[in-house]
Amino acid sequence: MSAPVLLDRLRLPRWLLPADWPQRDGVPALARLAIEGGRVQSLRPADDAPTPAAGWDLGGTLALPGFVDAHTHLDKVFTLPRMKAVQPGLLGAIDAMLADRVNWTPADVRERAARGLQWAWECGTTHLRTHVDWWEPDALPMAWPVMAELAQEWEGRVRLEQVSLIKLPLFEDAAQALRLAKQVKATGPHALLGGFVHSTNWSENALRNLLRSAQACELDIDLHVDEELNASATGLAATARILAEIGYEGRVVCGHICALAEQPEAQALATLDAVARAPITVVSLPATNLLLQDAVTGRTPRRRGITLVKEARERGIPLLFASDNVQDPFCRLGSFDPVEALGTAALVAQLDEPFETWSEALCRADWLRRDASTQRPTLVGASADLVLFGAADRFGWPSRSAQRVVLRAGRVAHGEVPAAWRAHGGAVSA
Repeated sequence: MSAPVLLDRLRLPRWLLPADWPQRDGVPALARLAIEGGRVQSLRPADDAPTPAAGWDLGGTLALPGFVDAHTHLDKVFTLPRMKAVQPGLLGAIDAMLADRVNWTPADVRERAARGLQWAWECGTTHLRTHVDWWEPDALPMAWPVMAELAQEWEGRVRLEQVSLIKLPLFEDAAQALRLAKQVKATGPHALLGGFVHSTNWSENALRNLLRSAQACELDIDLHVDEELNASATGLAATARILAEIGYEGRVVCGHICALAEQPEAQALATLDAVARAPITVVSLPATNLLLQDAVTGRTPRRRGITLVKEARERGIPLLFASDNVQDPFCRLGSFDPVEALGTAALVAQLDEPFETWSEALCRADWLRRDASTQRPTLVGASADLVLFGAADRFGWPSRSAQRVVLRAGRVAHGEVPAAWRAHGGAVSA
């Protein structure tokens, strides 16, 4: 197509628009977006001129860039149907998963993980990170090479990263910690060093060895931290402090950090101040945390288990929401749709303006990189990977968000295009 394809009168969130973008009644004006060669060529306010024949008139349809699902567990996904009774809470879910490991084969893991990736693709995700259970110091997990193979197979569709979810005690010995880090490093640039930091296995020495071994191997880090309602849990605070002490220069992601909400206000905010000074991105997993925290059979939970997302955002800490577990003993629900995670968070954390403000926490894949940007993002020059919500509006979103059209490089990858959009005869698909 010689002329750029136009997407006319689409509604983009405030965080994705230039600071001087015009407002109408306090709401950002609709946009006109030009696509050429699969990339966004230009972005400007829509005007009253008719949509050209080569364009789509979206009539105010909500649009977001492709999603990043920053914390998932593809090795565990879809195992719930074969589970027997699962005891409530995090430790009960761990026991159930350990019992199911007898069913794991490379073919089993591959089939389940590939199904999860397909679901993510259909939802509009372009970047997905999975944790992989790693229980032994000298044995590569069965699922680890499977994820590496899937990363290659899905290249160009979904960027798949894999994190070694290693029990913290395995880092107690510094030499062993370095050996584990070297194994992860050898996997490739899409692999990260990770660990499970919890009061039941707490060791500052082991955490320090983990961070130092990552530094030695020039690895980024992704940790499960303080996934508990225990005010005395200090994993996050210790991580921020040790990173400063060793001068770590990579990117660290800390997921869950439920304990932060249980701590005295001054202590919690002091920890977040330290996190803001460190190269740390926070990932909140609202669905799984709501299900696992304060879980007792026959009793309605009193405590929410969601971390301090508003306070983190106020301090400029990069913050993402993610799916976490999907249809396994840790979470019986889910569909690899990050929008669902935000919808849950919007209610439990009482978030204002989910579309205009908090949708950023689904789209900033750059917040997972070493060079996490502090600049205002822009679509111009980026691949035209967009998710269009044909039935939703800015007031109720993410309600009615299931009906969507997914564009990849300006072409329809999933969903049905409403006839009204094509009224001018334009086409985006091949």
